[in-house]
Amino acid sequence: MEQAKKYIKENKDRFLDELFGLIRIPSISSIADHKKDMLKAAEYWKETILKAGADKAEFFPTDFNPVVYGEKIIDPKAPTVLVYGHYDVMPVDPIELWKIPPFEPTIKDGKIWARGADDDKGQGFMHAKAFETMVQTKTLPCNVKFMIEGGEEMGSPGLAKWCAENKEMLKADIILVSDTSMIAPTIPSITTGLRGLAYWEVEVTGPNKDLHSGLFGGAVANPINVLAKMINDMVDEDGHITIPGFYDDVLEVSLEERKKMAEAPFNVEAYKKAIDVEELYGEKGYTPSEHTGIRCTFDVCGIWGGYTGEGAKTVLPSKAHAKISSRLVPNQNNEKIMQLFKAHFEKVAPKYVKVKVECLHGGQAYVCPIDIPAYKAAEKAYQAVYNRMPVPVRSGGSIPIISTFEDILGLKSVLMGFGLESDAIHSPNENFPLEQFFNGIETITHFYKHYAEIMK
Repeated sequence: MEQAKKYIKENKDRFLDELFGLIRIPSISSIADHKKDMLKAAEYWKETILKAGADKAEFFPTDFNPVVYGEKIIDPKAPTVLVYGHYDVMPVDPIELWKIPPFEPTIKDGKIWARGADDDKGQGFMHAKAFETMVQTKTLPCNVKFMIEGGEEMGSPGLAKWCAENKEMLKADIILVSDTSMIAPTIPSITTGLRGLAYWEVEVTGPNKDLHSGLFGGAVANPINVLAKMINDMVDEDGHITIPGFYDDVLEVSLEERKKMAEAPFNVEAYKKAIDVEELYGEKGYTPSEHTGIRCTFDVCGIWGGYTGEGAKTVLPSKAHAKISSRLVPNQNNEKIMQLFKAHFEKVAPKYVKVKVECLHGGQAYVCPIDIPAYKAAEKAYQAVYNRMPVPVRSGGSIPIISTFEDILGLKSVLMGFGLESDAIHSPNENFPLEQFFNGIETITHFYKHYAEIMK
């Protein structure tokens, strides 16, 4: 593997320049005005894969944004790795909190600062460069296929249908993904579980128009007040979600597994300091790590209504809105959860308002066995670069399409993440350490080597 390491070192600057070209494309999938940018990013990925050494690469239309597909088949009998990533990114609001323009990548303090630096342009690009490295050094031992989509941040609309229509083309032995994180720069970890997701938008309507808060206040219900109380009542004082049936299908984690999870290093004081809070909050009876790894959540992601402009306006608003998400755990069905919340929220609404609940998107939780060949290869790969065995962890995040891959393609996914908690993904000032980027490339090359050996 010294050849690969030498190639990475010699091409570091070019790798970064090419990554920056991708980052500069503001491919925000949730904003319609960026549709052309989605196509531009797809084209960029197609050319990247071809230049890296793929036999072919093209992009396919879906019901949403195109999927970029590429492949290199060295031997039909060799194991095949399907690399998954996404070229879309989150919106940059609030823009005023960014220290640099979000789509002008900047290197400072040993980090790349930009939207998508980590999630998922930086981590996805590691795979393109690891693949190029092995092709150019003639050390690639596996067949490699790429599937890069443009809608992950929106719940991957259209991708499940596309996968079902292209099952033959997507045949592989394992799916390899880098869209998760590590415990620390010196403590590698492999994500063995992802939480599922359910996402709604709610609207509460009171009077048929905005009213004068002095003339009508006290006699007419304020939709914002009602919405706030309804949301508050969804979780009790112990952090337990009160929606009937919400926990019915939860697969409880054994005490033995919880003990193993507790072995992972976790500094509560450092955690609080990093996010500038005095105390943590969570469901009674569980630790902070368990709150984010094995328990469900109910969170308001956005809430609005009434007058929010400069100065004062004494108004009793007609409507109030909120965007709400729940992170789900293994065995919970996101479609069922979405309907449970909708039915409950509508049922408990007082008669002085009307409630509308729209189920937006979601996905199932995912668990990866730690005894499959690809997981073993990932362990060896991290050990080769970081000089220690990775810790298996369950992530609090969600990648809804991962469980869909298993259902449609019949393939497990191994989640080799290199992001860090400090990378501020989805937030202003997203960043990604240069060391993690280059270590990631090298680690992925080791994965291919060990996976081919194990699969012989």
